[in-house]
Amino acid sequence: MKAIVSTDKAPAAIGPYAQAVKTNGLIITSGQLPIDPATGAFPEGIQAQTRQSLTNVKAILEEAGLTMDAVLKTTVFLSDMNNFGAMNEVYATFFTEGSFPARSAVEVARLPKDALVEIEVIAAL
Repeated sequence: MKAIVSTDKAPAAIGPYAQAVKTNGLIITSGQLPIDPATGAFPEGIQAQTRQSLTNVKAILEEAGLTMDAVLKTTVFLSDMNNFGAMNEVYATFFTEGSFPARSAVEVARLPKDALVEIEVIAAL
C-alpha cells in the first residue's frame, strides 16, 4: 500500500507524478528541482540551486514527520560535472557528519527547465 506525501512548502509537481510516495517503511521523493515554491523561480548559480533543491526535499520529509537524518540514499543529477565541488559544499551542510546517506551523482545532458541540479532521495520512516 502506498500513500502520497504532498506539501505546499515545496513546489507542486509539474507533471503526472507525486512529490513523494510513502510505502513499506520508506519515503521516496521525486527529483526536486531548485524551484522556490513561493516565487516559482530558480535561484542563480549551482550553490543556491543545490540549497533550494535540498530545502524542497527537507520540506517534503518534514511533511512526513522526518528529518534529513532519515535519508538513506540520494541521487544528484548535475547538468555539468564541473559543478560537483560547489554542489558538494552545500550538500554537506544538510546532513549530519558521520551519518551521511549513500549517494550517486551523475551528469545528465539536460534537466527540466534547464536547472543546474535535481535531487531525489529515499528515506526511512
